[in-house]
Amino acid sequence: MNMISAFIWLAAFIFFLVVEVATVTLVSVWFAGGALVAFIVNLAGCDNIFIQIAVFVGVSLVLLAITRPLASRFINKNIVKTNADEIIGKSIKILEKVDNINGTGLAKYNGLEWTVRASDDNVIIEEGEMVRVIEVSGVKLIVEK
Repeated sequence: MNMISAFIWLAAFIFFLVVEVATVTLVSVWFAGGALVAFIVNLAGCDNIFIQIAVFVGVSLVLLAITRPLASRFINKNIVKTNADEIIGKSIKILEKVDNINGTGLAKYNGLEWTVRASDDNVIIEEGEMVRVIEVSGVKLIVEK
């Protein structure tokens, strides 16, 4: 057992844990796990630093691949869609003729007026027609009949 590399792996483990606690954004927890396993491999008698580094990298990547998608699902579950996101897929009524060439088009959704453009420049949508919102581009709604 090489005591210097054992201390280095232990220091790396502590460092990665401190970074993780300080950021709380799942940045380095996988590397802390890799450093811990490399430390254990060192304590088990493996003095080859290349094997220890390979164990560190391998365990870190496996932990990252397995736990990141699961953790992201739980962390991001409370993200609230914005008003712009909620309108996609909705049907809205056109208040002003939509003509991309002349730059006209207006609709109202949830009490807010939006500039409207057709997804196809060759399509003209008349006032009063119902359309489906397919995209929000800045402050414009991109719609189709």
